[in-house]
Amino acid sequence: MNRREFSTGAACVLATAALGLPGMAWAQGKKPEDGVEYVTLDKRVNTDAPPGKIEVIEFFWYSCPHCNAFEPRLNAWIQRLPADVVVRRVPVAFRDDFVPQQRLFYALEAMGKLEPVHNKVFQAIHSERVPLQREDQIAEWVEKQGLDKAKFRELYNSFSVSTKARRATQLQDQFKVSGVPALGIAGRYYTDGDLARNMERALQVTDYLIAEARKSR
Repeated sequence: MNRREFSTGAACVLATAALGLPGMAWAQGKKPEDGVEYVTLDKRVNTDAPPGKIEVIEFFWYSCPHCNAFEPRLNAWIQRLPADVVVRRVPVAFRDDFVPQQRLFYALEAMGKLEPVHNKVFQAIHSERVPLQREDQIAEWVEKQGLDKAKFRELYNSFSVSTKARRATQLQDQFKVSGVPALGIAGRYYTDGDLARNMERALQVTDYLIAEARKSR
């Protein structure tokens, strides 16, 4: 099925596996296998990481319940990362109706408000059931968070945000993202909860791939 034709459920293809249910892990001590728990990309992707840093990209969608469930685990993992690893979040757009939330992410980033508001977006959608699919809905919600609505809409529709949204879609295509949440490592590797069997294991695979990328720097 074409990724841009996914339903809400299919776009989050990891389903219960993404939640890290027991009994899905491979045997302890077994090295992750290329083509099984992760994939090495045919063509290396350029990263935005500074020299000497290893970039990890989290591909996500605000409306995906599995991305919402994964967020606390990802944040805890980020806190334990060594200094030579940088994490970047990239909102996907498998269909055109994903784009408003892509623009939401990058407009918040442009306002310098991403860090305090990012988790609130997940909470609004998944806990408070606030509809955030269209620009007008998003702008009204942003204003309720104490942000300048007019400034937000100006940035939301800016060339810079449009460019970043297009770049995000290019990145998801370059990494061949099949569902979210998913992880791209060092511009060379890809894993997700479907490959690794759950997102907890996907983070362990990512740790392994970070170490591999470090060896080849």
